[in-house]
Amino acid sequence: MEHTNTTNTPKDAFLHLFNILTFYITVIGFITLYIQFINAWYPDSLNYYYTAIASAVSVGSSILAISVPFYLISGWLLAKDLAKDPEKREFRLRKWLIYFTLFIAAITIVISLIIFIYNFFSGELSMRFFLKTLVVLTVAAAVFGYYIWELRRKDEHSNIPKILAAVLAVIVVASIVAGFFIVGTPTTQRARKFDDKRAGDLQVLQNQIINYWTQKEVLPTDLGQLQDSISGFIVPQDPLTESEYEYTVSSELSFELCATFKTESQDIPERMKMAFPYDSFNQNWSHKAEKTCFSRTIDPELYKDIEKDRMPFVTR
Repeated sequence: MEHTNTTNTPKDAFLHLFNILTFYITVIGFITLYIQFINAWYPDSLNYYYTAIASAVSVGSSILAISVPFYLISGWLLAKDLAKDPEKREFRLRKWLIYFTLFIAAITIVISLIIFIYNFFSGELSMRFFLKTLVVLTVAAAVFGYYIWELRRKDEHSNIPKILAAVLAVIVVASIVAGFFIVGTPTTQRARKFDDKRAGDLQVLQNQIINYWTQKEVLPTDLGQLQDSISGFIVPQDPLTESEYEYTVSSELSFELCATFKTESQDIPERMKMAFPYDSFNQNWSHKAEKTCFSRTIDPELYKDIEKDRMPFVTR
C-alpha cells in the first residue's frame, strides 16, 4: 500500500527542495566553468575577451565551491533519514522533483543532439562546438543515469552514493584548481585588473598630451598642466599606490610615460590574446612585471591643429 504524505514533515519538504535546488545550481556552475575552459583553450577570434572569460571562471568556481558542499550535506541528511524510514522514499514531492529533473535532463540531451547533428550537416562543426556539446551531454547523461538509479534502488545502505559524493568532490576541487592555471589565482587576477587600470590611465594621459600639443603646439612640461577645471579632467594616479605616473619630455615632439606593473602581459598565452583597441594587453601597451616606459612621438602631419578648422569667435 502506498505510503501517505501524513508522515512527512515540513523538514522533509525543506531538505528535498534545498537538495534539488543546490543540485541545479551545481550543474549550472559546472557547465559554466567547463564552457569557459573551452573558450580559453579554443578562443573565437570574432568574439573573445580575456577578462570576460576570467570573470565567468570565477563565477563558476564560486558556485561550485559553495553549492557542492551544501548539496552533499543535504544529500547526506536525506540519505540518513531514508535509511531510518525507507517508506519516505514514496514521498510525492521527492518523486515529483526527481521526475522533473529526469525530464529536464532528457530534454537537454535531445536538444543538444539535434543541434549537434544540425551543425554537422551544415558543415559548421568545430572542435570548440563539439567539446561544448560534449560537456552538456555528459552532465545531462550523468544526471539522468543517477536519478534513474535513485528511483529504482532498494538498498538504502548502498555505498554507491558515498563513492559518487567523493568523486564529485574530487572533480570540483580539480576543476577549481584548473581554473587557477587557466586564468590565474585571485591574487594574480586582481593584479591584472590593477595593471589594466594603469594601462588605461596611460592611454588617457597620452590622448590628453596629444590634445594639449594640438591646441598649443607645445608639449606640457608636466602632467599637472593637463588639469582642466572646465572639462573636469583630473590627472589619474596609480590605482594602488596613488603615486603619480612618470612623464618625461624627450624632445619637441617626443615624450615618455612610465608606470610600474605587477604582472607581465606576455604571461597570457598567445591563444588568449586579442588586439582590441582599449585592451591593456594590446601590443601598444605590452609590459613587463616591472617599471615600464612607453616612448611616443607625435607626427605633426597626422595631428594637425584642429583649431584652424574651427569657426573663430566673433568679437565686438
